[in-house]
Formats: sequence, structure tokens, C-alpha cells
Amino acid sequence: MADERNPTRNFDKPQVTDEPKPPYPKQRQRQPGHGLESEMEPLPRYLSPRYKAAGKLEGKVALITGGDSGIGRAVAVLYAREGADVAIVYLPDEQPDADEARQAVENEGRRCLQIPGDLSEQSFCQEAIERTVSELGDLNIMVSNAAYLNSKQSLEEMTAEDWDRTFKVNAYAYFYLVQASLPHLKEGDAIIATISEEAMKGSRVMIDYAASKAAMVGYTKSIAPHLAERGIRINMVAPGPTWTSLNVADQGMPMERIHNLGDEKAQSTMFQRGAQPEEMAPTYVYLASDADSSFTMGELIAVTGGITATR
Repeated sequence: MADERNPTRNFDKPQVTDEPKPPYPKQRQRQPGHGLESEMEPLPRYLSPRYKAAGKLEGKVALITGGDSGIGRAVAVLYAREGADVAIVYLPDEQPDADEARQAVENEGRRCLQIPGDLSEQSFCQEAIERTVSELGDLNIMVSNAAYLNSKQSLEEMTAEDWDRTFKVNAYAYFYLVQASLPHLKEGDAIIATISEEAMKGSRVMIDYAASKAAMVGYTKSIAPHLAERGIRINMVAPGPTWTSLNVADQGMPMERIHNLGDEKAQSTMFQRGAQPEEMAPTYVYLASDADSSFTMGELIAVTGGITATR
């Protein structure tokens, strides 16, 4: 499969060595939580041209928050390639990214429902679930992936408003979405949450972000037995440093950390680079597929490029 968006791909090399390495061009976008993938350099890779589908999600319907860009968009593409229709949830000012995501899903021959709104509001989370069921006909896979991140260099910089916003978008929205999904999910269906390596090891600068993600871990493990009784699987993915707009829109992150994402002294992967979104997406396919992950429950799968502090 050709990739006109990333013409520097070398299909003679394996993916593990073909993905771009830092340093990345220095850049920072607008405001935290509102980055645009279309403005990043280099553009993140999400098309997974080496991935071959096997019909694992044929006839399924998935909702993915943050599905307009980054990991969420890469997951939407693979879900569509595996046969699922996809609803993507995103902030209204991210419409350009959402349009590209919809086109990518439709290029795989599946339907894509766009649902713009603010996940910190419980009423919108309920609306997103209901619209998915009403307009796509079902709900089989719910992926809580959207996140808010705005690092702070000192404890004094953090405000109650920062803490509240981070928990509302990350932890509260996850709870709202799970509760709204329960009437619709059936035996064999799945819930997947995007956590973070910081949830397991903490973070000196992503304090509220790490805490909110750790809360999601505890919530997931606590409700897993209840969902198991219904035949519904719930699991988590903890990505390592990944080249997405979440990072370049982080106003408190030192520019050098963005410039060298994945190859920093304090947080280097074994590959000396950050991941591309397409490298995360297959794990979400595994967790969505009942045929593949029928005995995987309440688990956290770390995809971190070998960062040992997460083990």
C-alpha cells in the first residue's frame, strides 16, 4: 500500500527501523488539548500500510474518543480495515483532523460518524453513545482514548482548575462513557481505555495527568469483575512516548523534550525514538477482537518501546 502522506517510507526495511527518529523540528501548538495533527512536522504516521486485515471486526460498531488524530485515528483506520463502522469523538475546533480521519475510514470501505463535543460534560458523553447506536445501529467496542495534558514544572504552578480539567477529560469522561455504554454492550463486546506509562511510574511534570490515568487504572480493575459476569471485556493500553498533537500542544513541556521525544535522558526508549500512532493501533485490534482476546480481562498492556520503569 502506498503512503502519499509519508513519502519517505522505505518498504525494503522492517517497520521497527523505518519509523522516523528524533530530533524532530521544534514546534509548539496553540493551547493544551487542542493540537492539530495536520500542522505537525513531520506528520504522524497512522495508515499502517504493512498491516493486513483478517475480518476480525466484521459487522462491528466502534466508538473512539479522540478518533480524529493520533492514536485514535490510527485505531479507527485499523478497525475499519478489519470491517467495523466507526464513530469518532473530538473537539469542534479539531474539525480539519476529523475530516481527514473520516476520509481514511471511508477509504477502507466503512462508515464514519463524526461527533464533535466536550467530553468533560456528562450529557455529551451520553449523547455520543446514543448517537452511535442510533446512526450506526449498534455499539460493540468503546475506546476511551481522548486526553488532556498540560505539564507543570513546579507544584506551585498547578491550580485547582488544572486538576479539575485534567480529571474531567481523562477520568470522569471514561466513567461517563462506560456508564452510558452499559445498556448497549453485549456478550463478546469490549471496552478499551488508553492509559499512559506515567500512570505506572508517575511523572515529575505531568502530575495531574499521571494521577488521572492512575485513577483510570484503578477504576478499570475494579469494574472488570462486574463486566466479566456479563461477558464484556475491559482492558487498557499504556502507550510510551508517541508522536501526536497531544505532546506538541503541551504548553508546559520543555521544547527539548518535544524535540527529542523518545530519546530523552530521563525517558528514552530502547529504540531511541518515539512511537508512531500506527505502532499502537494493532494492540487495540487485539483487545477489540473476541477471537483474539477472549481470555484477556482487566489487563494493562504497556507498549512503551522498552521503558523499563513500567514493568
